[in-house]
Amino acid sequence: MNLVDTHCHLYLPEFDFDREEMLQRADDAGVKKFFLPNIDSASIDSLLHLTSEHQTTCYPMMGLHPCSVKENWKIEIEKIETLLFNSNYKWFGIGETGLDYYWDKTFIDLQKQNFQLHIDWAKQLHLPIIIHSRDSLSDSIEMIKKNKDENLTGIFHCFSGNEEEAGQIIEMNFFLGIGGVVTFKNGGLNKVLEKIPLTHVVLETDSPYLAPAPHRGKRNESSYLKLVVKKIAEVKNISEEEVAAITTANALKVFKIKT
Repeated sequence: MNLVDTHCHLYLPEFDFDREEMLQRADDAGVKKFFLPNIDSASIDSLLHLTSEHQTTCYPMMGLHPCSVKENWKIEIEKIETLLFNSNYKWFGIGETGLDYYWDKTFIDLQKQNFQLHIDWAKQLHLPIIIHSRDSLSDSIEMIKKNKDENLTGIFHCFSGNEEEAGQIIEMNFFLGIGGVVTFKNGGLNKVLEKIPLTHVVLETDSPYLAPAPHRGKRNESSYLKLVVKKIAEVKNISEEEVAAITTANALKVFKIKT
């Protein structure tokens, strides 16, 4: 199988002691490409170091995570903007960005300003936007609807909504990022997945977070993507090879990568 991990943070300290071995395990499992969203200014150096060391497999994306939107937002966002528009780096997506109402609602207004700015950048640079929408999916969908045109597409990372919300996302020609949550016994995502086509589904791990069963609660890594494939194949009653072929084609399409 030829798989793509469309969302992973392999540059974080959780992988400092075995990063190369982890990448080899992923390659052995058939995961050949990794798309890495930024978090904030503190993660930029490690992100760029990893992607420079593995230019043919690790692809950098640039943005400011909604949970990093605090009082110093303007300082953070200026650093992100400078990298996007005034550097020689090649970026493959904008993000991750979006809204997060789970941890702290203090900065919701600033989060929306941040999200809107990223949407504007994505349209201007013709790059896919990577959307974080924890406990905020309805508002996130609404913001994309208001801004949707032929220049705006991307991925609703870690999709965990219902069938109606999935339909709205697909109708906007966006993609659903499906990861380890689909393997959780009471997650409910498998029931939604039964009813929607794989034509707008991409695979992700969100490593080192959200490890699939039977590794739930432990450090996630990209090699575990094969467990997500196995579960989706069971849910859709198709082969793992078909799941891999469809989702990989979708990932290459959204990121405009030629094989």
